[in-house]
Amino acid sequence: MNIKEMKHMKKIGVFCSGGDAPGMNAAVRAVVRRGIARGLKIVAIYRGYNGIFNEDFKELTPRSVGNIIQEGGTIIKTARSKEFYTDDGVIKAAQILEKHCFDGLCAIGGDGTFRGLMKLQKHWKGQLIGIPGTIDNDIGGTDFTIGYDTAIDTAISALDRIRDTADSHERVFLVEVMGRKAGFIALEVGIGVGAEEILIPENLPINLKTVAASIHKAKQSGKKALIIIVAEGVDNRDIFSFAKELSKYLDFKTYISILGHVQRGGAPSARDRWLGTRLGAFAIDCILNDESGIMVGEKCNKLVKVPLEETQNKKSIDKYAYSLIRDLSI
Repeated sequence: MNIKEMKHMKKIGVFCSGGDAPGMNAAVRAVVRRGIARGLKIVAIYRGYNGIFNEDFKELTPRSVGNIIQEGGTIIKTARSKEFYTDDGVIKAAQILEKHCFDGLCAIGGDGTFRGLMKLQKHWKGQLIGIPGTIDNDIGGTDFTIGYDTAIDTAISALDRIRDTADSHERVFLVEVMGRKAGFIALEVGIGVGAEEILIPENLPINLKTVAASIHKAKQSGKKALIIIVAEGVDNRDIFSFAKELSKYLDFKTYISILGHVQRGGAPSARDRWLGTRLGAFAIDCILNDESGIMVGEKCNKLVKVPLEETQNKKSIDKYAYSLIRDLSI
């Protein structure tokens, strides 16, 4: 450590916010070890923005993050903070960060987490780096988010089992997957399991009479079991509402399955461990380069830096993949 570094060792906070995602621990581990290796002090802020208000801080060491890369969830916990939604809350958070002499933050989360960073940068001079961690994959500026790959594998594994039951009993299943405002999970999972229909928010309004006609056509072609994938909350309706309305156009019963939070859990895939590690380490590189107000991401397998404002841009689904659904389900 040179004389300049001895005078002031940067103190960087790391936290997770919003929904948990497999691979967050890989990102935390990379932030901690890359940061300490480069002469930074890394402090965990427990339970997201709430941890700032509660001053729930703990300095981490390389041993603090040992043997966690394979674990799901996040060892530093996560939460959503109502207090941080208010201007007074943001100002209070800035004051607490000043009091504890933080120089920067690495925040792992989704679009809500990054909106919080954008608010904070108006009241605090510290460095702010976002790391995209959400199973929804709905963050602009990056091809993939930490947790998405694992969630896809988990959902496909579950749906393969549902398909077994659907085939055995010759049933039509409506299966709800996560992705309240984005259809990335529904589309990729639907294609991966050979679903007959995929209902996503990017293709509104949804005409259930047309969906029913498609189901009847599939039945007439000799199919006995069908899977319809429904993105959570699509068209501002729950899956039970869809099933009830769809039943008006069908002369047979449909069955409902909701995968729910199982999609968030479990050991992260190799891809999510890799992505979490790369982005966590790159976030530290950006801190060392005195950068702020950005998210680190990945585009075409290359690390990129994206202004926080651009993370709020709506990301488009793969329209080509969506166009294949009807042809592949004949």
